[in-house]
Amino acid sequence: MTITARPTWTTSTSRPDHPDAVLLLREYMTEMVVRYHRRPALPGEVDAALAELPSDDLAAPSGLLLLAHHGTNLAGCAGLRWQPGWAELTRVFLRPEHRGAGGGAALLAAVEERARAAGADRIRLDTRHDLIEARALYARHGYAEIPAYSRGPYAEHWFEKRLS
Repeated sequence: MTITARPTWTTSTSRPDHPDAVLLLREYMTEMVVRYHRRPALPGEVDAALAELPSDDLAAPSGLLLLAHHGTNLAGCAGLRWQPGWAELTRVFLRPEHRGAGGGAALLAAVEERARAAGADRIRLDTRHDLIEARALYARHGYAEIPAYSRGPYAEHWFEKRLS
């Protein structure tokens, strides 16, 4: 009987303009557009969404972007935006073929570790009502729903996790 090792999850910091980050952020936004409108994205629609909600601040000094690899495969991303004393989680995404393999937990653990190291005492995030899997992931990992702290056009649920 041969036992094969399961791929491990690793994360690394990336600039949002790195080709791997650009690719994942486009895939993330494509999924957000498709799920929101419940139809294929129209020509130019993803570009418009990327321009409306840019990710260029997910780099020092205003934030960070983590890329996740499952084994050697580029698999997902998550970003943090620094706020006074806390961090905002954004752009959490796993490619569909890597979902259900622990990547969400790995990304959350990595961003929480980075936020603690940066002195943040909590992480907050907002998400949409239709992102049921994301809301379940956050709840499973200790994020509690809180009153609205932002007024983004797609913010319908708000979560927070204390890090201390």
